[in-house]
Amino acid sequence: MMVMRTGSEPATARSALRMRFWLSVWGLAWATFGTVIFALVGRPGWAIACGVLWLVITADMAMIVRHIRQGPHWQPGRDVPPYPPPGRRRW
Repeated sequence: MMVMRTGSEPATARSALRMRFWLSVWGLAWATFGTVIFALVGRPGWAIACGVLWLVITADMAMIVRHIRQGPHWQPGRDVPPYPPPGRRRW
């Protein structure tokens, strides 16, 4: 069965924000752990790389939390369809 695109997919796309948040928490824990361990064992290059990753994850988490707090605009409920269903017109 061929599925026709409606053209509104980018505008109606959703993101699993809570899953992204918990994956960011997991990444933040590992980046922090890597930064500390590499700094303690004398690997400054790897410690800096993990520190930069820590900063990127922190910025991403701030954006995710902001979008979650904005409510249904960014995190619609299960009762809101992901996009309007395509019409019955045949091309």
